[in-house]
Amino acid sequence: MTHYTILPMDAVLDGIEDVGRVRTVELVVNGVTMEVQPINQQQASIVRLISCNPQDFLNPRFAPGRLIEFQPVPSED
Repeated sequence: MTHYTILPMDAVLDGIEDVGRVRTVELVVNGVTMEVQPINQQQASIVRLISCNPQDFLNPRFAPGRLIEFQPVPSED
């Protein structure tokens, strides 16, 4: 695709990295660290597991796409 413009390339491509990117957060559920996509204040969808235990990957409760419920805890940063 050809795009003709008088704008500098920096202005044209500014923010292109964020297009289609989904906001995710790391969360620990039952001792298993996972990356989730928040849906609302108490629910999230599992994106991927971040675990060293192979048994966690075999547990169907932690399958990607599965909804989990959690209580947000304020950070102490």
